[in-house]
Amino acid sequence: MTLLPPGIILGAIALDLVFGDPRWWPHPVIGIGRFISLAERLLRRTIHDERLAGIILLVMTVMVTTGTAWLLLRGAYLLHPRAGYILTLLLSWSCLAARSLHYESKLVAVALDAGELEEARRLLSRIVGRDTEQLDESEIWRALVETVAENSSDGVIAPLLCLMIGGPVLGLAYKAVNTLDSMVGYKNDRYLRFGWASARCDDLANWLPARITGLLMVLMTPLFALSRTDAWRIMRRDGRNHASPNSGIPEAAAAGALGVQLGGTNLYSGKPVEKPTIGDPLQPLTWDSWMGTVRLMYGAEGALTLLWLCGTAVIRSL
Repeated sequence: MTLLPPGIILGAIALDLVFGDPRWWPHPVIGIGRFISLAERLLRRTIHDERLAGIILLVMTVMVTTGTAWLLLRGAYLLHPRAGYILTLLLSWSCLAARSLHYESKLVAVALDAGELEEARRLLSRIVGRDTEQLDESEIWRALVETVAENSSDGVIAPLLCLMIGGPVLGLAYKAVNTLDSMVGYKNDRYLRFGWASARCDDLANWLPARITGLLMVLMTPLFALSRTDAWRIMRRDGRNHASPNSGIPEAAAAGALGVQLGGTNLYSGKPVEKPTIGDPLQPLTWDSWMGTVRLMYGAEGALTLLWLCGTAVIRSL
């Protein structure tokens, strides 16, 4: 196994923390999304078996994404080693989303803290799938905590693990699967069969990262004066209280650490969906709950990076 130079991982994390996802550069996920939309239209016109068409879409998207990334990197390194190094760094940066998750959720939190409920609802609708038009203040705080906790795995720890194991090619393969799930992995009439393969693949890809994220959050609780005991207890007790086999793990770890309760009733396209509760309502959901979840996200990222650096040092010394 060829390990990425530590400078690539640290540089990608630093670029993400400083710049997030700049709107001015051609982010690979935008290209992946456009390919998925084009391929979906083509496959729906040519293949009548929706489940088969969805499987083909999954295979095509992952193959095109990884193949393109490999060819670009290969060409850059043939051009000049420094060009290859820079492209590796940039593609690795594009896989991470900690700063963007913090920024987008902060826009909602600031509006809500200022009493601008309508603006908070509008901003929240950009980062969650549930209906936001009727949410009250506590429900908006709950949505923020849930989305930051869940995406701590999907947007931070999972892609970072992929980068550490297989570099930007594997990192972008993960982003392709994650983008597929966000675009076609819905349990509605249009996508129940067509998006089945993408949703199941995303569940598989996130199974281990979600559990690592939960453990890292538990590990880092003392750093932020939160309860490690409760984080561990609630993660074990309520981690499966979710329709997703993965999302409940980091949500439960965060809920236990913060002493808050997540889950309950959400509206999706006007239809109420009752979700099992996660955690105990020991504390109200407030700005501190959201900020505590953001800190746990960064703490998990920092802990994983430190563990990887130590492991890399040991492997290189052998």
